[in-house]
Amino acid sequence: MNRKLWLRFMAFLCLIAIFVVGTAAYAVDKPEIKVSPFAGPCDADPNGPDCQGYMAALPGPPVETIGVNMGVVAGYEFLRVEITPAVVYDGPYGGTKVLYSIMDGYQFITPRQHVGPWVEINPGEWMHERHLTKIDPSYFRGVVITGTPAMPWGWILRTHFASEVPGGAPVQLEERRVGRYSVVNIFAVQVVDGLAWYLVGPYKWVAQTMMGVYSPIAPPGGVGARWVGIDLYEQVLIAYEGGTPVFATLISSGLPGWDTRAGVFHVYGRQINAPMSGAEGREDAYRLENVPYAMYF
Repeated sequence: MNRKLWLRFMAFLCLIAIFVVGTAAYAVDKPEIKVSPFAGPCDADPNGPDCQGYMAALPGPPVETIGVNMGVVAGYEFLRVEITPAVVYDGPYGGTKVLYSIMDGYQFITPRQHVGPWVEINPGEWMHERHLTKIDPSYFRGVVITGTPAMPWGWILRTHFASEVPGGAPVQLEERRVGRYSVVNIFAVQVVDGLAWYLVGPYKWVAQTMMGVYSPIAPPGGVGARWVGIDLYEQVLIAYEGGTPVFATLISSGLPGWDTRAGVFHVYGRQINAPMSGAEGREDAYRLENVPYAMYF
């Protein structure tokens, strides 16, 4: 597989060998400080001219955002079953018989066609549209790492107003606004009451809970030339070629009760486009059709 195709696959979180570290943020009582205070032009005087010039010269890390490529799911419509039980018939307008019912759970479909208010969810299986809600997929993309970062960096997780001082109140001015998924450098770090605050721009201090930080690691034992590291606390995935990071993205790991386990894992199966389902008959049942570029570990 050439590098371009490898990175395209990584845009859909396809994994080769996986190293999962840390504990998810929701399960941590005390924040994990991944970026310790470090010496730099902004450390001594974050409001001084040297720091201001440094921030102007290096507004962001050496990365390039991957373009949108829907791949094998291009043109698909995604619907979620919101109202249950949802009765499935053998034809539109009730057909001639009931086939089955979809109960509670995390249920998604990709319809084949619409006939009036009726939706064909699979060949010969029809449901009324009142049970369904259209879901717009996220267009968030990861980044290709094009050079060696000069400092720590990461993503803003939520649009909000930054503080002018570490630990301070948000300053509700437009010039202090930081946008969700913005990729920013971390020019300085200060810890206030056990919480790290990151300087991401002039007079813009952001609490660590508002960022997912890129934190590369050395290859662990048991991985090959291409492997993926996942930081559960930061919710960041980094793809490596040997010891070199080549791609990074935010992730969403398992919720409480379905926690993503830490450890070193190897992929045992791959699917270009396939359904995923499980826990049938339970409240936590799930069914997702047309999951692209999935790998199982």
